Amino acid sequence: MRLMIAGGGGFRVPLVYRALASGPFAGLVSELVLYDVDPGRLSAIAAVLRAMPVSGTPTPDDGAAAGARPPAVRTTTSLREALRGADLVFAAIRPGGTAGRVADERVARDLGLLGQETTGAGGISYALRTIPEMLHLARQIQEHCPDAWLINFTNPAGMVTEALVPVLGNRVIGICDSAGGLVHRAARASGLSLPDGRLDGVGYYGLNHLGWLYRLEFGGRDLLPGLLADQAALASFEEGRLFPQPFLAELGALPNEYLYYYYQRESAAAAMRSMAVTRGESIHHQQAGLYPRLASAGADAFTLWDAARRSREEGYLAEARTHGEQRDEADLAGGGYERVALAVMRALADGPSGPGRDPGASETQLILNTPNTLPAQAAAAAGAAPQAAIPGLPADAVVEVPCTVTPDGAVPLAQSAPPPEQLSLLRRVKDVERLTVRAATQGDRAAAVDAFSRHPLVDSAELGAALLSAYERAFPALGALWRQE
Repeated sequence: MRLMIAGGGGFRVPLVYRALASGPFAGLVSELVLYDVDPGRLSAIAAVLRAMPVSGTPTPDDGAAAGARPPAVRTTTSLREALRGADLVFAAIRPGGTAGRVADERVARDLGLLGQETTGAGGISYALRTIPEMLHLARQIQEHCPDAWLINFTNPAGMVTEALVPVLGNRVIGICDSAGGLVHRAARASGLSLPDGRLDGVGYYGLNHLGWLYRLEFGGRDLLPGLLADQAALASFEEGRLFPQPFLAELGALPNEYLYYYYQRESAAAAMRSMAVTRGESIHHQQAGLYPRLASAGADAFTLWDAARRSREEGYLAEARTHGEQRDEADLAGGGYERVALAVMRALADGPSGPGRDPGASETQLILNTPNTLPAQAAAAAGAAPQAAIPGLPADAVVEVPCTVTPDGAVPLAQSAPPPEQLSLLRRVKDVERLTVRAATQGDRAAAVDAFSRHPLVDSAELGAALLSAYERAFPALGALWRQE
């Protein structure tokens, strides 16, 4: 099978290659095609892959197909060439690069708002630039490899996926490792070890970077209330430390880590303002110096990259931690976006009997971004309930919920209705997402102003207009997006 990565010069591409080179995903892909508009970044990442130590020929004991070899790697700056013959396309692009992220965060921060890459004003700006590029990719997929699946990790993943559904239908699936990592860390803190690809007894509903784990059932008993009452258990993993224990017990759910920006809005913004550099600036400076070194590092390229990876992961969500607090191995070992992506790819390509899989294995279950529509049989079983996985949200809206993945695609699993306060927040943010998609796809500048204005982390028509004007100055090409009146 041929896998194409759009954004093949991206910093985390070596994680995908490593997962494909050994272990349970070895043998899944025979050829890996890396596509990027920047040949320098492609050369640097290719150098890392050449220097990466791999364990050699995987064996069935590793959960891999017998005799599997690491995939052949090819790089190209031609999108047409990259897509030719692709069975699966994995997209993780960043229009404007890390310099764009710096502006996304800085513009919001300079107006006194939360400066975060995917949440709030910065996420809307990011989406406005990214959705047109991803629509171009989707149309090229239709032309050059119409049977290929698109697995989207390009952020903001929920909005981007929603924009692509009208073009690709069910052949686009959005992924994120944040929700799945939360589930596995909470299960471990409760004394459980969830098998890969199984979410039996797990209840989770939300949008990308805005969701809650509300049920963790094992043996007919929900373990979540006990976890929420156990201060020591909560302190053993990152999401449990982000929020006060009494707050979590009253909430009756574990929020996704990105809800820190909503529940602890003022402290998050203050912590960001106190930092000498933004998160985006830190990453931009790191990568500006790193990539040229990687391309010429030879056998040391992987060691350089891996040290930078660790430093980058330790800085994630730093504004939520007390001074000097470090992320531990349990926090860093949430499963990884590459494992989510490859688990989806394997299920789409081969189902339970694919390479390295037990022929008797059950269908793969993962938390994914997909339209909220329940299959007909599930809707019928729900009786009078709306035909939506998350009751109260539009059935055609892209949501983030547990799904079953088969060679036919991702099918959402029915979830409980969110409580009124959570549902209200979901509806409001979904409205913002849809305004953003309208602005990016129809060139509707007024919709963009409304999106900024209505976001709960902005909540101001005056600030909404100021934000868009400031982002237009930071990104002159943004003005070309708006249709001519």
